Amino acid sequence: MKHLVLVSWIGHTDLRAMAASATPKQRRELEQVIGDSRQVDGDGPVKGLVSGLNFKQIHLLSSYPAHITAMFAKWLGEKARTYQTPILDPTDHAQILEAVQPIVAGITLKPNDELCFHLSPGTPAMASIWILLAKSKYPATLYQTYRDEIRKANIPFDVTVEVVPQLLSEPDRFWQHLVAEGAEETPGFSSIVGNSPPLRLAVGRAKRAAIFDVTVMILGETGSGKELFGNAIHQASHRRDGPFIPINCAAISKDLLESELFGHVKGAFTGADKDRSGAFELADGGTLFLDEVGECDLAMQAKILRALQPPPGAEPSRRVLRRVGDTKDFTVDVRVVAATNRDLRKEVQQGSFREDLFYRLSMITVKLPPLRERKGDVGLLAKALLEQINDQFESTSRPGYVRKSLPSETLKYMESYHWPGNVRELYNALVQAAIMQDTPKLKPRDIASAIASAPSASSATASDVVLGDGFDIDEHLDDIRKTLLRRAMDQANGVKARAAELLGMKHYQTLDAQLKRLKIDR
Repeated sequence: MKHLVLVSWIGHTDLRAMAASATPKQRRELEQVIGDSRQVDGDGPVKGLVSGLNFKQIHLLSSYPAHITAMFAKWLGEKARTYQTPILDPTDHAQILEAVQPIVAGITLKPNDELCFHLSPGTPAMASIWILLAKSKYPATLYQTYRDEIRKANIPFDVTVEVVPQLLSEPDRFWQHLVAEGAEETPGFSSIVGNSPPLRLAVGRAKRAAIFDVTVMILGETGSGKELFGNAIHQASHRRDGPFIPINCAAISKDLLESELFGHVKGAFTGADKDRSGAFELADGGTLFLDEVGECDLAMQAKILRALQPPPGAEPSRRVLRRVGDTKDFTVDVRVVAATNRDLRKEVQQGSFREDLFYRLSMITVKLPPLRERKGDVGLLAKALLEQINDQFESTSRPGYVRKSLPSETLKYMESYHWPGNVRELYNALVQAAIMQDTPKLKPRDIASAIASAPSASSATASDVVLGDGFDIDEHLDDIRKTLLRRAMDQANGVKARAAELLGMKHYQTLDAQLKRLKIDR
């Protein structure tokens, strides 16, 4: 007779199942970790499995706080060994494998023991690691649970025989197709300029995602072109003839965001003097772009999640909606592309972003590289942007405007700068230089001056500064001081004592003297 040895993650559903019998204090502690403690049917995956089978050993892996893990182990009612494995990114296969493998390797198995992995708890990436280990280094039986049913997962392939040899002989074939074309060669992506490998990979992933109607999450720093990519996905899809509706979730107050997204009926709230369609309805047949979706609070996240859940048996883009103040639902056909510059995986762990919404939004993820990681694109991008700026100023008949160009030494300087504000900062610097200079050729100092006067100048490093050509170190250092002094005064709401403390000054009189010397007027 085989003795079963279980290894499993503790998942969100397990904790929600535990919450049903938890004390009010325990439920509050759980809500701080998982965002909410709404009940689920049954005992959850882990307890459902251990209640149905007799395990000789139970090993539970947890990325939750230790006291929550201990609470769950006690509630389980079975003798189990727990392991604290802090996972910063629950979708990162390498990180999960690094946490899991030493634990599995450390389990002592006797000849009659049967190793078992539980696929149901945790993220899909966690389940895939169990499958890979079970089919390679640590042969194991795979279990799944669904409500009260326990199933053995039959996966008829052997990684070591069927997959690994092919990967070793052709290591590049499995991703090379994604970078085969540049942005300008890809239908729908012609407005995206660049040819660097990181950009090609992002374009390749976005192009593949555009074919299907699944949700896409675009990740990238501020100014990296997330909306441009969202529009490119729309243009490359079969929805290109439909509307593209962008909504900046951070730019709309939380009191109005629900109406902006779902619409409202007359009388729904003060000022609602007529029926109004929301962004989902306006995007029917096309694409809705939710920019800065990470800014939504938990209440709004729940409403977006409901809208993203298609009816049973319907295609993934079918949405059931209800206007604010209405009593009837209606349906639309909308593909959703979301974007954020925040680390939503970390916020899921902290409980400030719903895990279920995160996975609903990020069926496909496209990560945009910052400009500093695509140095070879800076010159191409700068030339293309300057052409747009020249055309814009000439078409509006600006008196005396001289069309500008970028000589090689200027392009070389621009490629050496790290552009913390990404494409947006590059564009702003070119606009300012084109306006402020009368000569047709923009010199390195023209771009440097535009950068220095921009809000992001305080992020510049010493290596970004153009030396010579009239450079004055004292003037440059004073510019840095001005930026830091203004930031400190803003952050301290004008209180000099607090601003001096922020700047590491012992006395506010020192700050006051600096403000007067540099003529910073509050």
